[in-house]
Amino acid sequence: MAKLKIEGGHQLNGTVRISGAKNSAVALIPATILAKESVMIEGIPNISDVYQLKDLLEEIGGIVTFENEVFSVNPINMVNMPLPNGRVKSLRASYYLMGAMLGRFKSAVVGLPGGCYLGPRPIDQHIKGFEALGAKVTNEHGAIYLRAKELVGARIYLDVVSVGATINIMFAAVYAKGQTIIENAAKEPEIIDVATFLNNMGAKIKGAGTDVIRIEGVNVLKGCNHTIIPDRIEAGTYMIIGAACGGRVVVDNVIPYHLESVIAKLREMGVRIEIEDDERIVVYGKEDLKMVDIKSLVYPGFPTDLQQPFTALLTKAKGNGIVTDTIYNARFKHIDELARMGADVKVKGMNAFVNGPTHLQGTKVRATDLRAGAALVVAGLMAEGTTEIFNVEHIDRGYEEIGPKLCALGARIWRENITPEEAEILKQS
Repeated sequence: MAKLKIEGGHQLNGTVRISGAKNSAVALIPATILAKESVMIEGIPNISDVYQLKDLLEEIGGIVTFENEVFSVNPINMVNMPLPNGRVKSLRASYYLMGAMLGRFKSAVVGLPGGCYLGPRPIDQHIKGFEALGAKVTNEHGAIYLRAKELVGARIYLDVVSVGATINIMFAAVYAKGQTIIENAAKEPEIIDVATFLNNMGAKIKGAGTDVIRIEGVNVLKGCNHTIIPDRIEAGTYMIIGAACGGRVVVDNVIPYHLESVIAKLREMGVRIEIEDDERIVVYGKEDLKMVDIKSLVYPGFPTDLQQPFTALLTKAKGNGIVTDTIYNARFKHIDELARMGADVKVKGMNAFVNGPTHLQGTKVRATDLRAGAALVVAGLMAEGTTEIFNVEHIDRGYEEIGPKLCALGARIWRENITPEEAEILKQS
């Protein structure tokens, strides 16, 4: 096991290239199950979630290669093997296997998903969609069993806007007879990316990116080549880092339109931001930041995945601010760790109250989930002294080569193996 160490207080300058979108990759990879020919996806990020999914595809008979950001899958010999335990339990996005396997095989057995714990994240909307299409769904011994004689298109209204449910229903519906209509669908860029991939394989999906998606069932999905969109959450994280520690930081390989809410909030704080050629965002750091309130919302609102890193930035701003997360009620676990570093932040219900500016001090902290880990990286870069971040495996789930990318900007960040004494403390806590 390793830990990240950061020597804070250094100004950052230079260019960082953004990887493919993690939140797209974890859906695109299960989508390959639906194909009847080989498929290739370019730009897949080199992160641990991708390797977990690669292993799962190989477990059910897929022939998979992953080299130089190119993910190739031959799904012809895949079989409907139950996946009740193992890697499924450690991966939140494993629920996409339900829709993909149900779509292709008309049945599936998939363990309840794991990943970062961010409070209750029920899959009731997924199940509602599967049942509307004709599947019988049961929970047996901690695994979801899906069975259908046939799948038939239906009109499905999502009670809660859900990226996962929208994508899963799309997977199950591509082979269903007739038309499926998803109302109150999620509109995230990753939805459009997945729909584009499926359409490239021969699916008939219209309306992705709006709140009504229409899917005409087809008989076969062929192979294709697809290039993934850039990761807007990784891009937003480096924009936040640029605002906190720049200098002049160029965030390259981005779609600025995907980040409008983040750009607006940074500009509201007084950060200078320039957009170049619709693929680069230039962020200029600023010492005297103005405090703002943020509220996470479904897209195109402020992304919940950037709430935690942005909260770390707010500790540098002058004034009193309120951070509200309307998506996940347990997404404030980073607050206690920021407080250990000297932040004046308190949580009450769905709100965190930030008083600033505060002078952060490096210390030992723990990443409790992926984006909490990103928040601690932001804090460590701003802090005086050295910050040690444990449970770095959470960060590795979503950020490709975060250490080398930051070092290229001038940060001092490195990995060390944890000591036996530290391992014992982590085990007991």
